[in-house]
Amino acid sequence: MSDLAVRTTGLTKRYGQQVAVDGVDLAVPAGAVYGFLGPNGSGKTTTIRVLLGLARPSGGEVELLGSPMPASWRDVLPRVGALVEGPAFYPWLSGPANLARLDAADRDADPRTRRARVGAALERVGLARAGRKRVKAYSLGMKQRLGIAGALLRPRDLLVLDEPTNGLDPQGTREVRTLVRSLAADGTTLVVSSHLLAEIEQVCSHVGVMSGGRLVAQGTLAGLAEESERELVLLTPDPDEARRVLQARGLGTTAGAGAAYDRAATLVAALPRDGAPAVEDVVASLVTAGVRVRGVHVRAQTLEERFVELTGEGFEVRG
Repeated sequence: MSDLAVRTTGLTKRYGQQVAVDGVDLAVPAGAVYGFLGPNGSGKTTTIRVLLGLARPSGGEVELLGSPMPASWRDVLPRVGALVEGPAFYPWLSGPANLARLDAADRDADPRTRRARVGAALERVGLARAGRKRVKAYSLGMKQRLGIAGALLRPRDLLVLDEPTNGLDPQGTREVRTLVRSLAADGTTLVVSSHLLAEIEQVCSHVGVMSGGRLVAQGTLAGLAEESERELVLLTPDPDEARRVLQARGLGTTAGAGAAYDRAATLVAALPRDGAPAVEDVVASLVTAGVRVRGVHVRAQTLEERFVELTGEGFEVRG
């Protein structure tokens, strides 16, 4: 199998004159948990629908699990599970009954092992004890987990989850987060679309950021953090001399917070993204010049700040 579970080249989707997805080149490594980020209307769900064959691309190429799509859909899609735009079930039936009907719709599923597979899927998502409870009595978190159970009725190499924690309370969010981690530990590749940055930071190894139908950033979560802006924050009772030293090192102070405590001042200087000069060398220069250093630390952009820098907007801005 290819080292990429998902690959797109120039993926484009138009609806009339509107371009919903514009030349997207996705690269999702096999075994990764890939956070697919973007504000509402950025093209995330449309991209996912094209990947799964629910919408036909207007241009570009798509590969899933090393095979071209949609030409190889018959062989590939049974190895792919998905939860897109929220689960839908018969509310008057129990969870097991709903999954049994879902499984019966799969012409490749063996009916002789249906009961065992339904039970295993419910056990995996923590719903085995829900028993005969009808889905209409499920909480939103239980419904989300039941939807994921439906995607796990058969072994999957790739699982695509579109906003899996949308609308969940903190407990439901933790449950889904734990499930994602356990699936990743078993070697399943996951693509998790979300606008909740805190969730992405806790479970994902790789990220892609969409804005206006374009993929504006992609890579490892650590790599995205390394590309973020950093600031040197210095606490000193000798701000004037400290400014001169910092300027001599090419670090003009961008802010002076004034008296912080005990007649010390806080100075903030932007650090170059290439990492030079080293923070340790800057501190050594300050000390050599006689500047009293009461405290120093490096402050990096949060993922949310990096997102706003990339897209020019926050989450949930557009409908």
